[in-house]
Amino acid sequence: MIVDGAFVVTAFVTLFVVIDPIGLAPLFMTMTHGMDSARRRAIGLRACLVAIGILTLFAGFGEAVLGFIGISMAAFRVAGGILLFLTALDMLFERRSKRREDQAEEDGHDPSVFPLAIPLIAGPGAIATMILLVGQRPGVEGFALVVGVMISVVGLAFLLFLVSGILARALGKTGINVVTRLFGMLLAALAVQFVLDGLRDFGFAA
Repeated sequence: MIVDGAFVVTAFVTLFVVIDPIGLAPLFMTMTHGMDSARRRAIGLRACLVAIGILTLFAGFGEAVLGFIGISMAAFRVAGGILLFLTALDMLFERRSKRREDQAEEDGHDPSVFPLAIPLIAGPGAIATMILLVGQRPGVEGFALVVGVMISVVGLAFLLFLVSGILARALGKTGINVVTRLFGMLLAALAVQFVLDGLRDFGFAA
């Protein structure tokens, strides 16, 4: 199997920016505050495994579901691009962090499935991105590449969960805000590219 390096890099950057492991680390630290290291590790691992299962499910069957209800991939690319662009705006203007903090405050005794796995890791943006990326590379090879990249990003999120305290202290609130804004700019550009790809499929763009 010949691996398309450019596609892998694009998929990794897109999923990394959408899932935002760095932004999730301080929230994980807040949600697991006061717990021992073994429990924190178990919650982080469970959240990541659930998120991987959900995103893999949508990667495998998302396009089929779209076809069943009569939505073309071109239309979904445009819609997904707009959704990702709105996410980018939230990141640029700090609305995303505030919403995530509100969701984090709703956790119960075990926040691994909600709100960590859903919607903080496997949220609407990540689900849409998985379907879009698999749509760009149809077939088993494309599916394997996208799922492999997604697992690497979620795995990185798990590693950052384990060192969330150190990371939060190192970056500080200002550092996290700067990184979030940089990621927001990058995501906005990627979202526009998704929209252009969808319009090109419709014949509206060269």
